[in-house]
Amino acid sequence: MSDIRYTDQHEWVRVDGDIATIGITDYAQEQLGDVVFVELPEVGKELAAGDEAAVVESVKAASEVYSPVSGEVVDVNGDIETTPAGVNEDAMGDGWFVKLRLADPAELDKLMDEAAYNEFVESLQ
Repeated sequence: MSDIRYTDQHEWVRVDGDIATIGITDYAQEQLGDVVFVELPEVGKELAAGDEAAVVESVKAASEVYSPVSGEVVDVNGDIETTPAGVNEDAMGDGWFVKLRLADPAELDKLMDEAAYNEFVESLQ
């Protein structure tokens, strides 16, 4: 079983200690197409669950990336600002967007596990 949790907006969150790494799913990057621009928040910004955490633009559309959990931004992935295609190449790994210091671990319980997310994606097709 994966330690990753998912939202119905196709964001993922992986927690290590009190740090939550957030990105978009493979499904989301496939729907977007080639990513050409990423805008990330400032380190130190406080985000509540559901707040806009980043903006991603592709050849098809611009879309917001929402924070699945609350916390303080402690790191951003500058590599994807410089080379946005990194989101397409490894959305679930090196293409992460932000890292937050988790404010409320109980928020994770409201998110889908991998099996539930996969069922959700299947229902969209």
